[in-house]
Amino acid sequence: MLRMLALLLPLLVTGLAQAAPVVLQRPISLDTGSGELFGTLLLPQSSKPVPVVLIIAGSGPTDRDGNNPDGGRNDNLRRLAVMLASNNIASVRYDKRGVAASHPATPDERNLSFDHYVADAVAWSQKLKTDPRLGPLILLGHSEGALVATLAAEKSGAAAVISVAGTGRPVDQVLREQLKERMPPPLLQRSEQLLSSLKAGKTDDNVPDELQVLFRPSVQPYLISLFRQDPAAAFGQLRVPALIIQGRNDIQVGVQDAELLHRANPKAELALIDGMNHVMRIVPDDIKQQLASYKNPDLPLASQLSERILRFIGALPAA
Repeated sequence: MLRMLALLLPLLVTGLAQAAPVVLQRPISLDTGSGELFGTLLLPQSSKPVPVVLIIAGSGPTDRDGNNPDGGRNDNLRRLAVMLASNNIASVRYDKRGVAASHPATPDERNLSFDHYVADAVAWSQKLKTDPRLGPLILLGHSEGALVATLAAEKSGAAAVISVAGTGRPVDQVLREQLKERMPPPLLQRSEQLLSSLKAGKTDDNVPDELQVLFRPSVQPYLISLFRQDPAAAFGQLRVPALIIQGRNDIQVGVQDAELLHRANPKAELALIDGMNHVMRIVPDDIKQQLASYKNPDLPLASQLSERILRFIGALPAA
C-alpha cells in the first residue's frame, strides 16, 4: 500500500472572484484481486459530499496524467483534474494495469484484455462510492477510455458518462482508415490481412518489422478483445445522462465518430469544439503544430471543454 501522504493545495477557482478551495491531494490505490492499481485523488474540502469524476485514460501506455512514453508529455488529464478540483469537483485518475505505477499488476501485455480495463473501472467506481465525502460519480473517458467508461457505467452505478474524443466505430475500422492514409501499398495489404485476422479472433505471428509497433504478437490478444467492441451500440445502451465532446481539429478521432455516438443515443448532449485537438488543446489544423502539442504540457485546455463539462456536471441531480 502507498503511504498516505496528504498535500493541501490551494487551487484558484477559474473565473470566479472568491476564496480558492482547499484541495486534498493524495495517492490512492485499489487491490483488484489480480494486482494493485495506483492513482491520484484530488478532493476539494467541503462540508457536504462533492461530485467525483473517475478519469479513464486512452489507449496504449498512457498514464494517469495523460502522458505516453512513446508520444511525450502533455499532462492533459492532470490539467483536467486540477480544473475540476478548482470548481469543487473531486477526481481520481489512475494508471491502468500494465502502465507506469500499475505495471506490476499485469507486466506481460499478452495477458491484457479490454475486459480487464472495464472491470478495473467498475472496481474503482465501487471503491469511490463507499467514500462518504464523495457524491455523484461521473465516468469520464478520453479516447479509448471513453469506451471503457461506456461499458463500465451500468455496473459502476455511475450517475453520468462523459465521452471525450471517443470513437463511434469499432476500432479496427478506425485503424483501417488511418493506415490507408499512411501505408505504402505492400504494407497496407499486409495490415489489412492482419486486421481481418484479429477481427476474426485469430492471432498472426507473421508481422513485418514496419508493423511491429501496432501488430506485435504480444499485443494481438488485447487487440482481439478490443475489436469485439461496438462503441456506438454500447453508447446507445446507456441509461444515464451522457455528454459527448469532440474537437473539430482532432487528427485521431473525427466529428463523424461523435455524431455516430449521438445518433445511437440522441438524449446525450453533443459538444463539437472548434479548434480543439485530441489532447484537448486549441491547435491549428497543421500537422507540425498538432504533433508539437502532444509534447507541450504548458498549453491550456480548451476553455469550451471546461465550460461544457462543468455545465453538464452542475445540471446533474444531487445524490
